[in-house]
Amino acid sequence: MALKFGTENKRQVYLVIVLFLFILILGGWQIYGMFKAPARRTNPVPAAASAPPATEVKPPAGQIAASGPEAKHLTNVGIDPTLHFDKLAQSEDVQYAGTGRNIFSLESMPVAIEKPIKSGRPGAAVHAPIVPPGPPKPPSIDLKYFGYSQTKDKTLQAFFMHGEDIFMAKTGDIVNHRYKVVVIRPGSVQVTDLNYNNTQTLPLTSF
Repeated sequence: MALKFGTENKRQVYLVIVLFLFILILGGWQIYGMFKAPARRTNPVPAAASAPPATEVKPPAGQIAASGPEAKHLTNVGIDPTLHFDKLAQSEDVQYAGTGRNIFSLESMPVAIEKPIKSGRPGAAVHAPIVPPGPPKPPSIDLKYFGYSQTKDKTLQAFFMHGEDIFMAKTGDIVNHRYKVVVIRPGSVQVTDLNYNNTQTLPLTSF
């Protein structure tokens, strides 16, 4: 009886056989992929081979590579432009106790003695010595020192303006990749132009 039923439904038997073969092939392909995937991971490409070679960044021509921490680039939002003369007066009351000449006082400047144009003796002529022209003066530092702040350890931080840019720097910081802050005082700062190796004193000014 069972043999007669199978022969009458040959079409269904064929479909079952085809479906079984499809499932068998699909399962074999997935098993093959599972064993093949770890083999591909065993040969990773070295990171050094794929990374591009590093290039050395050189400063523009005519500029010296500045060494030192960079100053912080700030915005003018929330900055008080008022010059507090009471705090400035406190710093001016400090008496100079050094042994050398005070560069911030006009009274300590040496007296300039003018050379006579001609001798007082009759018939004697004085020829002025020919002074060769010296090297050209370096350009003035175009930074504006407009304020300062003091940290908890009593370290002064100066605020500079260069065009529309505002910087906050401590002693030793580099402003705008060119100017190095040497000394910070409440009334003035000393800044070195690294391109010309020239140090200038900038007074405290207001906006």
